[in-house]
Order: sequence, then structure tokens, then C-alpha cells
Amino acid sequence: MSEESDSKVEAMDLLRQLEDILESDALIDELGFIHPSQFPLLKEESDIPCNLSYEAIHQSEDGVVSPVEPSKQDNIYFWNRDHKLGISTHVLLPLYRAAKDAFFITFKQYRMCDNQSGKGICLPASSCDHPESTLLRHSKSLLLLSCDFMTAWNCRKLIVSKKQQLSMFVDELLLSGLVLSYSPKSEQAWNHRRWVIKSISANCSNFKEILGKESELVEKIAERSKMNYRAWNHRCWLVSYMTIDQVLSELRKSRSWAALHVADNCCFHYRRRLLLRIMEGQSCLEDTVSCGHNVNIVQALKDELDWNETLIKRYVGREALWLHRRFLSTCWINNFVPDSGDESYHSKEAIGLYHDFGTFLQNELCLLDSCSTFVDDDFVDVQAQAAHSACYILWLKVQVPKTLVNQLQEKIRDADLKTLLNKSCPERSSLFNYFMN
Repeated sequence: MSEESDSKVEAMDLLRQLEDILESDALIDELGFIHPSQFPLLKEESDIPCNLSYEAIHQSEDGVVSPVEPSKQDNIYFWNRDHKLGISTHVLLPLYRAAKDAFFITFKQYRMCDNQSGKGICLPASSCDHPESTLLRHSKSLLLLSCDFMTAWNCRKLIVSKKQQLSMFVDELLLSGLVLSYSPKSEQAWNHRRWVIKSISANCSNFKEILGKESELVEKIAERSKMNYRAWNHRCWLVSYMTIDQVLSELRKSRSWAALHVADNCCFHYRRRLLLRIMEGQSCLEDTVSCGHNVNIVQALKDELDWNETLIKRYVGREALWLHRRFLSTCWINNFVPDSGDESYHSKEAIGLYHDFGTFLQNELCLLDSCSTFVDDDFVDVQAQAAHSACYILWLKVQVPKTLVNQLQEKIRDADLKTLLNKSCPERSSLFNYFMN
């Protein structure tokens, strides 16, 4: 047998070992690629005697476990413990090639079987089940080694869609979660999760629980992978499937995380999506819900404004906080500020509870005053805080109803924002003339 043939046989043996591990431990939730030199340390830390063979032992089809040959005991390629899986970087390339070859061979067999069934040719059930199960096995290995292999993802969608078994959809969530454990920005993995959730949304008794776990997964991944837009985009997408009660719960639960990550605009974007969902829900249910529910929506927005102000004063110079405040102010003005004699339900309710626009405006100007005091030798963050506050008030002038612009413009001139911008951020000083003309 040639050397090339020997290497192929060895690669297929490695693939079989990997797939046996994946089948024997269905709860593996974390995958990593490990340099060969780190395996002895892993074994030592796990209290595994060094003279034992590696965890990747070959398991035969009848369930009998057979030990690895003594000559191969020094070739440690896999580590599996506590539902964590490590693969040696030394074998990634041959493993990938073996998985790819096995996948396409089985995929060809599966398509032939599917074509014959489509032509009305009766085939034994076992003859089609075998390529199907083998294809799922090989595609799983291939995706763990190459997470953007779209053909493998689509192949799994095809099989799972035909079966329509909830357990298979759950397996797809586990697989994509395993991929995300080492590739948290994999677009294909996130897309696959959305496909699964959309597929089961109408016929899943514990769908609410699944949504909750999805939200927790994103938060867990975001903790490890900073500024992960794909993860937060997925979490925002989930909001459309949530009930109003779930949205309110998410708004409460995500507050502590956001307070510890004030530079991450993604988490505040998520909160904005939640608030919009509350308002959308209110708009749809306006004729049927009680006044008490309306008060909760107004209160949620007011609480967010107060909390945002607390963070702005605590974490100086964080632009994400000021951007979030712009959104909150826009919502407040558009929904709860009367304009030209508007007597809408929202406006009357808001005014009755929280006074008029003058109160809101006075609070924003007080915030400006507390953030705009600094001396020339102050830290950059303090200067940034002053610049952000000045730009925010100038921006606010454009947002308020025309009937109230003069009231705000007078107070802006009293605050001398032009001088403040010249001192804190000279490159933005031209904004004053632009907004005040």
C-alpha cells in the first residue's frame, strides 16, 4: 500500500474516532483546537494517568468499546471531558479532507436514493435511512471543521425539513451552538439557528423557553466576543417572536449587562429594539388593552431615560450612552409631546402623568449643565462628555415640534454652547452655526 493510501486510511480512522466521540456525548457544548503540546497538560489537570490512551477510543457498531492499538497511544488527537471537546491542530487538515470526501460520497448516494424514490421506484426503507443518517453524521463533522461550508448546512436543512421531528430541530440548535463556541461570528451558524426557530415557532409547546435560552446564549457569547454584531442582530431578530411580557422581562434582565458594557452600542441597540416592540404591541392592542398597560409603556420609557442619565453621569464620555439617549428622546417627543393642538390619547396620558414638554426640556438642560463643566487640563473623557452633551442639545433642537423651537433656542443661547464646543471639540464648533441658523 502506498504512502498516500496509508495517509487516507489514517485520516478516515481519525474521522471515525471524531464521529464516535460526537455520538457518544450528545451534550458537547464547547469545541476548541489544541496544539499537540498541550494535551499532556490537559490530561494532568484532568487527573488522567499519562500512561492511558486518549479519550478518542473506537466504538464499534454493536456498542462494544475496543481500546486503541498500543502503537498509537502516543498519538493524542482528541480530548473529551465534561462535555468539552478538543481537537489537535496537527490533524485538522487531514480530518477536513476526510470529512469532505465522506460527505460528498454519502451525499451522492442520498441524492440517487431520493431521485429513485421520486420516480416511483420502491426501495427498502433501510436503504434510504442509512445514507441519511450517515450524511447527518459526516455533515456534522465537516461543519465543526469548516463552519461556513454552506452545502453541508443546506443538506441538513433538507433532511430535517423532510422529517419534521422536533428532536432533530433541537439537535440543529445544539450543533450550531457548538460551532458558535469556537466561531462566534459565523454567519452561517446564526442563519441556521434562525431557520430552526422559524421552523418550530408554530408547533413547539416550549417555544417561550427556547427563546429565553437563545437570548441567554447571545449574552454568553457577547461576553466572550466583544462587539459581536451578528450575535446581537440575532437577539434583536428574536424580539419579533416574543410576547409583550417576555419583552418587558428582557428589558429588565438585560439592564445589568448593559450597565457593565457601556461602550458596546450593540446592547443598547437591543434595548431600543425591545422598546420599539413594546410600542408596536401597544399600537396593535390600543383598542383592547387597559389603561394600566398604557401607563406601563410610558413608565418603561421614562425609566429608561432616568437610567440612561445615571449611566451618563457615572461613565463619562461614552458616546454609546448619548446615542441611546437620542433614541429615547425621539420616542418621547414623537409619542408623548403635543404638537399644534394635538389631543391624541398618548399625549393626554403622558401629560397627565409626567407634566408637559417644558419639564422634559428642563431636565435635558440640567443634564447639559452637569456635563459641560470642565477646565482646559481635564481628561479627554471629560472634554468628550461636554462635546457629546452640547451636540445632543443641538440635535434636540431639530427634533422638537416647530411650535416649541423658540423656547429651546433661547435656552441654548443662554447656555453658550458655541463657546463650549470651541473649547471641548473645536472640530465640531461649526455644528452650532449649522443648527442655530
